[in-house]
Amino acid sequence: MSIVQPLPDPRKLSAPRKGRGTTTQIAHRFEGAQREVDEHVELAPPGDHALWGEDDVAAPVPTQVTPEQARSILSRNDSPDIPFTWSINPYRGCEHGCIYCYARPTHSYLNLSPGLDFETRLMAKVNAADLLRRELARQGHEPSPINIGSATDPYQPVEREWRITRGVLEVLHACQHPFTIVTKNSGVERDLDILSVAGARKQAYVMISITTLDNDLSRRLEPRAAAPLRRLQTVQRLAQAGVPVGVNVAPIIPFLNEPEIEQIIEAAAQAGAMNIHYTVVRLPWEVKSLFEEWLMHHVPDKAARIMARVRELRGGKDYDADFSLRMKGEGVWARLIAQRVRKAAARHGMGRLALELDSSRFDRSALHQEDEVQLGLF
Repeated sequence: MSIVQPLPDPRKLSAPRKGRGTTTQIAHRFEGAQREVDEHVELAPPGDHALWGEDDVAAPVPTQVTPEQARSILSRNDSPDIPFTWSINPYRGCEHGCIYCYARPTHSYLNLSPGLDFETRLMAKVNAADLLRRELARQGHEPSPINIGSATDPYQPVEREWRITRGVLEVLHACQHPFTIVTKNSGVERDLDILSVAGARKQAYVMISITTLDNDLSRRLEPRAAAPLRRLQTVQRLAQAGVPVGVNVAPIIPFLNEPEIEQIIEAAAQAGAMNIHYTVVRLPWEVKSLFEEWLMHHVPDKAARIMARVRELRGGKDYDADFSLRMKGEGVWARLIAQRVRKAAARHGMGRLALELDSSRFDRSALHQEDEVQLGLF
């Protein structure tokens, strides 16, 4: 039996900061560990905020980006509830600042806070494209769709300058390797030249995450992601360019965006989405306390009710890591949400089946040709 901790006292919370999801530098679970991080810092400059995030020029806490020489770029997935074998995350941390992000605790491994550090102190894997080229060129690599952005968004605002995701796509495009993308940023439109060709070859699928249609709620929940209408426009532009595109209604948070399920799916269908996916909110490790603080800041009248329903979806616990439960939850409310999503999608002629991407065209020799061209330059 779990012990329910009281919600934070709102009188003891610091004020929210514009453009950031949290005000808190919460201590991480490895607080005693000593880790060193390269102190080279660059500040992300302002730019086209309509494309790369509506609040990205308004945050008073600057974004710091540290270049990282990663040791590998392909991460293997063994989780049975995730429909891909390989994933790439071009960045550590995410500037979008989504308060509910299940990846926040990964910053603990860097001896950084899953709170404000996660959205302001980023690592950019500057050698991602070169690593990917070498890893795909290995004879042992068996091609299957690679997911880009499973943990942190590949089109967060800093991608505008660092272009690491673009480099990754160029490698995948050159060797005709299939891939999927998950993002909540309209910056993905920059790469329509690659995506449209890969889409025509049945080698690309993009999922746009839409949490809410309410601009004010979105600005508070995910402050530096694209606005909801802008994301719907991105769905439309991808579909018009021949790129298979789906919408991820995620995460569904009881009593917050959960009442919008049917409206989001209808808007997605009208924009041209072919599939609907969803997950319910999950609060692993430090995310729980950050999320509870956010609730007390922004919806104190609903906070206790939301957390009570989250626990009902998790068998009375704040979080359950069981692979069969963590994405969708359990119990009567989980079944009701699943039913609502299924019926709304069917009403608009959409399914929830993953698109079959073509791995048969993978051309390993193209990667070797690129290496020869680069060596010839020296």
